[in-house]
Amino acid sequence: MKRAKLIELILEAKIIAIIRLPYSEPVFEVAKALHLGGIKAIEVTMGTPNALEEINKLSQIGGVIPGVGSVIDAKTAEVAIEAGAQFVVTPVSKLEIIQMAHQYEKPVLSGAMTPSEILQAYEWGTDVVKLFPAANFGLSYFKAIKAPIPHLPIMPTGGVTVENAADWISNGAVCLGVGSTLVDKKLIEKRDFRGITANAKKLVEAIKN
Repeated sequence: MKRAKLIELILEAKIIAIIRLPYSEPVFEVAKALHLGGIKAIEVTMGTPNALEEINKLSQIGGVIPGVGSVIDAKTAEVAIEAGAQFVVTPVSKLEIIQMAHQYEKPVLSGAMTPSEILQAYEWGTDVVKLFPAANFGLSYFKAIKAPIPHLPIMPTGGVTVENAADWISNGAVCLGVGSTLVDKKLIEKRDFRGITANAKKLVEAIKN
């Protein structure tokens, strides 16, 4: 699938679930549970053991858009895309990563925090700027950033919950990066995948209202 279509699907879905775990065994089941709850875009971070293999498995779930997260160099982006990643997410913005992903026709969501970093990422060609870590500064900071540069597509990541998700969207977030709210480690330890599906449904409903 081409970059333009992929970013269209991601922005329509509005949520990217972030799987970051110390073990790989439950990743596939977690992804299936999230998808049952209405989540389409699912990112597996490179810090997760066997991340590339797990990303490849996710491509077997019909309707899931698998992505790779915590990418900090172009080579990692390349091998992840070759493993099946359909989008690339970074904690920081680097031109070489954007160029590599675009070479493969895959979208990039580049991490940035300050106004200068955010604008630089956009001018380098990132498809979406990942405001990270959003939780540390909150919605008020996001609104202050958007005021002078409202046209920039920004995805807050960190601290997004069922309770505040709609506020981020209503104030101009094009999509949301969501980790622990969806990938609840206590539920995973109990292998309560139904609970993960229920949380996903709650978040999807929250941004519809």
